[in-house]
Amino acid sequence: MRFVIVGYGRVGSRTARILAEEGHEVVIVDNDHDRIDRAADEGFETTHGDGADEAVLTDAGIATADAIGAFTPDLNANFAACMVGNHHGCRTALRIDEDYREDIYEQYADEVDEIIYPERLGAAGAKTAMLGGDFNVVTDLAATLQLTVLKIPDESAAIGKRMSELNLPESARIYAHGRARESLTIPLPGTELEAGDEVAVVTETSSADEVRAALQ
Repeated sequence: MRFVIVGYGRVGSRTARILAEEGHEVVIVDNDHDRIDRAADEGFETTHGDGADEAVLTDAGIATADAIGAFTPDLNANFAACMVGNHHGCRTALRIDEDYREDIYEQYADEVDEIIYPERLGAAGAKTAMLGGDFNVVTDLAATLQLTVLKIPDESAAIGKRMSELNLPESARIYAHGRARESLTIPLPGTELEAGDEVAVVTETSSADEVRAALQ
């Protein structure tokens, strides 16, 4: 697959390396010359410029990309990049920082495919390490598994079904569930899905689209 990553900071650079290690084609877009030079030195195709500018993303090959990840610290620039990606039929992943209010999150969440919270992931890793667990195991699984949280829309065929009745790929597992505005918890087999629920799913990357089709 071909991916465009906007922003080669901490989040963007690590994501790019993982994708490249899995054999995917990655193009880096950044308006910082030093970061572009660093990305080029690490073997990535690069485009220098503002990732919110459609012309820059066009130069980066957005028209033939499968997905775009907008990972700069600037939420507005990230959102603009994702909207260009939407226009070109790309899957979109938007970085948003922890300190944004819930209403800001909701404003952007409906327009992109995935929201990424780097701080929240880091905090989860720190908590797990302090409790004696090994959060790094998730990194070891990254090549074959995908972790995602999906919201159940009003039109979903999964509404009214129990967890045990869902027609998911054999490799997929729902490991957490929550009602609207509630924290995610471990679901029971008899838990019925309602519109607006959120489910956290672990699946093989090759089955991710099938999982979304079953739940959304």
